[in-house]
Amino acid sequence: MNRIGIDAGGTLIKTAHRMNGKMVTRTFQPEQMEECISWLEKLGGESEFFITGGKGAHIQANLSGQAQQTDEFTATINGTRYLIEEEGHEVSNYIVVSIGTGTSFYHVTPHSFQRLFGSGIGGGTLIGLGSLLSNKETNFSSLVASAEQGDEKESDLLIRDIYAPSPAPLMGDLTAANFGKAHLNQEATSHDHTASLVRLLAETILLLSIQAAQAHHTKSLVFIGSTLEENPPFKRRLKMFEESFDYQAIFLEKGAHAGAIGSMLG
Repeated sequence: MNRIGIDAGGTLIKTAHRMNGKMVTRTFQPEQMEECISWLEKLGGESEFFITGGKGAHIQANLSGQAQQTDEFTATINGTRYLIEEEGHEVSNYIVVSIGTGTSFYHVTPHSFQRLFGSGIGGGTLIGLGSLLSNKETNFSSLVASAEQGDEKESDLLIRDIYAPSPAPLMGDLTAANFGKAHLNQEATSHDHTASLVRLLAETILLLSIQAAQAHHTKSLVFIGSTLEENPPFKRRLKMFEESFDYQAIFLEKGAHAGAIGSMLG
């Protein structure tokens, strides 16, 4: 019997199943709920559904095939472990940072895991605040493209701005205040402000990640979650301080589907 994993999160619905020996993943937007259910029904046949996430009960209620709920935290870590091995990363003691609508932090060892804490900062913040900064743009890809076009230094107050024209005692490019120049620089564009938003989210998540890593004696940070999918500026921000703060940022190719994969694996 074919196993199909479904991660119905706060925003997106992710699926995973094997076809001809390969892992196949798919993502549905919130407005595609009915399309997702219809597709799952067609895929069904002799399949068994394993569902996790906050909207899992709604999907389960609308599926005619065998379906059961799985624990969200366990599914996330099982999927992450599978992908780490599949992609050839050699880590055993690490922090998993799952950046979805919000962000969850886990400490993982070969034989155990613990969810440490969560943050309301995540992809939902990017879309919500991004829409306010960009005249109601709500498309995730468009917001990422906007951030790529912008320059956060036009909106953020940096250490070098505070000390200019004197030399700064710290790295000049460090953020002194996110959006600290937004009210002063009338030339800053919505693209600049969106770039500043990405910097705010990524640097805040990174600082929390580093603190978790230091508390659990590891330098390995494994970043997963749909917010990172096709989001180069966010990933760059998460990597840019590797040398300064002595950590290793690992991004998994199918990290957005870790929960669906883990749910499928059981």
